[in-house]
Amino acid sequence: MNEAAIDIRRFLLGQRVTLSISGVILLLSSLSIALSVGAVSVPASTVWGILANKVLPGLIDPTWSQGREAIIWEIRFPRALLAMMVGSGLAIVGATLQAVTRNPLADPHLLGISSGGAFGAIFALLHSGLFLGLLTVPLLAFTGALLATAIVLGVSRIADATSADRLVLAGVAVSFIIMAAANALIFLGDPKASHTVVFWMLGGLGLAQWSQLIYPLVVLAVSGAWLMCRTTQLNAMTIGDETAATLGIPVTRFRLCVFVVGALITGVMVAFSGIIGFVGLMVPHIARILVGGDYTRVLPTSALIGAIFLVLADILARTVMAPEDMPIGIVTGLIGGIFFVWLLGRRPI
Repeated sequence: MNEAAIDIRRFLLGQRVTLSISGVILLLSSLSIALSVGAVSVPASTVWGILANKVLPGLIDPTWSQGREAIIWEIRFPRALLAMMVGSGLAIVGATLQAVTRNPLADPHLLGISSGGAFGAIFALLHSGLFLGLLTVPLLAFTGALLATAIVLGVSRIADATSADRLVLAGVAVSFIIMAAANALIFLGDPKASHTVVFWMLGGLGLAQWSQLIYPLVVLAVSGAWLMCRTTQLNAMTIGDETAATLGIPVTRFRLCVFVVGALITGVMVAFSGIIGFVGLMVPHIARILVGGDYTRVLPTSALIGAIFLVLADILARTVMAPEDMPIGIVTGLIGGIFFVWLLGRRPI
């Protein structure tokens, strides 16, 4: 390898390292802001002192009140962690769906996965009761997302919609049907509880609790690791089914596996955050602008940007109409719509 090629590789490696470090710094800065701002402002030094004292008790002599400690540790920190997990999860799912469908507008909402997860969660909240305790809502949300995925695949097969574009169209049709059924569940449910569910459907992170964070964390870690290990197959799928098949990839089975894993991540995230749009649609485009089209870099970059984006969106949701919380789905929808108007003017999708 000549010196010019070595210099180029070093330059690209340096760019990736710089981008990664910058992303981590931005994530920590966003976390610090998220923990500091709100109806009760807390200085950043106090925030990190509380966190350090919780991780290593006795490390710092407490100079803050118990009230401030409870606000940071019991309310804002789990909320920020949930925002990171939901943002990362939805971004990863959007990136992988865009690869296996070869459609830059594919995301969990467009393919009906989020609608199925919402249907399952609404059924658990209004009609089934928490018969499995805290596991009931995420389990039924995943079941709904998985059933929605199966329906989309079944409709596409019945309609002979084997192409990626027609698969997305089948997902849009199924999504409308499932959301109609979900709205019927709300209409038939208890009016008082239905009001809460309607607000939840707009997206929100205000119900985050330490006891529940383990579920999205485990699902994101296991499913995300599975997807990260299949970046080579995802790269091949972006080229086309024929090319992927010649490389020995079982195209249909691999696409089905990605849909199932995407349904698992989306269903669990929807169960804890409600329906949050545009994250899975927008973030992968930003990642590809920054690092190119190689999914070895696109997936981790999407996860990092998704986490940062949703933490910042949650900060806006909490501060724009303080002390009231604006549904975060409104914030992501507004930002996402503006982003795609800009993207359409900048270059063809």
